[in-house]
Parts: sequence; C-alpha cells; structure tokens
Amino acid sequence: MILSDYDLSNALRYKRIVITPLSKESIRENGIDFRLSGEIARHRRYDKDFVLDPENEEHVNHSYTLEKNSRRLIIKANEQVLLSTIEYIELPDDIMGFVELRSTWARHGISLPPTIIDAGFKGTVTLEAINNAPYAIALKPKQRFAHVIFMKTSNKVMNSYSGKYLGQNGIKLPKVLKKNGKGKDR
Repeated sequence: MILSDYDLSNALRYKRIVITPLSKESIRENGIDFRLSGEIARHRRYDKDFVLDPENEEHVNHSYTLEKNSRRLIIKANEQVLLSTIEYIELPDDIMGFVELRSTWARHGISLPPTIIDAGFKGTVTLEAINNAPYAIALKPKQRFAHVIFMKTSNKVMNSYSGKYLGQNGIKLPKVLKKNGKGKDR
C-alpha cells in the first residue's frame, strides 16, 4: 500500500517516520519531495584504458572527488555524479521508500537510477544522477530534486537495514565489494 499525504502526515506527526528538516510544502499527494545538499562527488579522470575493479579497495577509495558546501552543483554533459539530500530520514521496520526524480529534472535530461530506501534505514539519502543532456546543468542546494514514494510492507521485515550506509550524513561513497561475491552485499 502506497502512503497518501494523509498517511504520511500522520506517520510524521506520531514519529513513525522521521524526516528532518521537513518542509510542509514537500509533502505531496503520494510522497515527499527531498532537497539537495551542497555536496557533489565526481568520478576522477583516468585514461581511457583504466578499468575500475570494485573489489579493489584502492580503486574504490580513490574513484571520486568530493566537493562540499557548493553554491551550485554543475553536472556536465554525460556526467554521472553522486548527490545527497538535506533531509535525514528514519524509517520503521514496516515502511520503505522508492526514490524517483522529479519530472522537471527528467525533462531537462537528468536521470536517476532506481533507489530504494530500505525498511529500518536511518540517514541522508545518496543519489546517483546522470546528465544525459548535451549541455551542463546547474542545480542549487535546497532545490526539490527527488520524490520519495513510501510503501507499507505486508509485514515487518525480519532484518531491518543494517548495511554500510546506515546513519550516513552526506554523500557516502561506494563500498568495496567482497571478493568472490562472499558476504552480504548491502
């Protein structure tokens, strides 16, 4: 069941869902708009023959440069970046969220791969944005950028989210994958 603005207002009032800071204008018919922080992470430039190994800690830890307190977030043509929400969210163990791009940004050429906020998650949300347009696009901190649709699960989850991104504040860079696919990938 997707939560309506009425459901969301009650969940927020009774602190079943916690979102801070929360702008009342952000509560929409069937979701809540999230705004951008002033952080952007960009891929480092490598020569065209470089191959990133997601199991190589050095590769992963050095694959991005992080810019904080930006007044404008410029996404170059055909660039993929990481962004963060201002909003910090806490979800109970029976509500999850689907993150979608606000349609205005999609119409300008930006795309956002599917992002799920798992039941039990706490933290800001890191977003992966791709500029498909043939020109750079300027974003500003505090702009409404993503829309989160909340859904009640049929039961409480048996394992609330406990992965590496729990409690993140700002952009959390990708994790190093376990060698040979062993271990949980969260």
